[in-house]
Amino acid sequence: MASLVILIPPAIVLIGTAVAVVTPAGRASLANPGAHGFSEILYAFSSAGNNNGSAFAGLNANTPFYNTALGWRCSSPLLARRPGAGHRGLAGRKKIVPAGPGTLPTDTPLFVALLIGVVILVGALTFVPALALGPIVEHLNLIAAR
Repeated sequence: MASLVILIPPAIVLIGTAVAVVTPAGRASLANPGAHGFSEILYAFSSAGNNNGSAFAGLNANTPFYNTALGWRCSSPLLARRPGAGHRGLAGRKKIVPAGPGTLPTDTPLFVALLIGVVILVGALTFVPALALGPIVEHLNLIAAR
């Protein structure tokens, strides 16, 4: 259940971006082709559910396609929290087991380091491929144009 809570929001962002990139309705609103256009779409979907719903100026998000897709994306935090509610229910019924030699204490620097490492690793594996297609390529193009 915890894995679902971690994976559903990025999956919805990346799937929404992929659908917008491959459909004519999604590409019709772009003023900038190429890597910058991909960055605009990725930012719009990321911002819709995780932030304030803003978009770059080069993307006309006031179309039926984007109004529907981004409006549905805004509800994804609700979708992601439903598995969490089930997880809390299961944890409430779980039998309490005393700490033993195989228990990883959660108040040590080792736990903090492992937690930070897992968060960075999951975030990198989730978004670095999409960032490599958009913002990173765009930056490399700007350097090459000089």
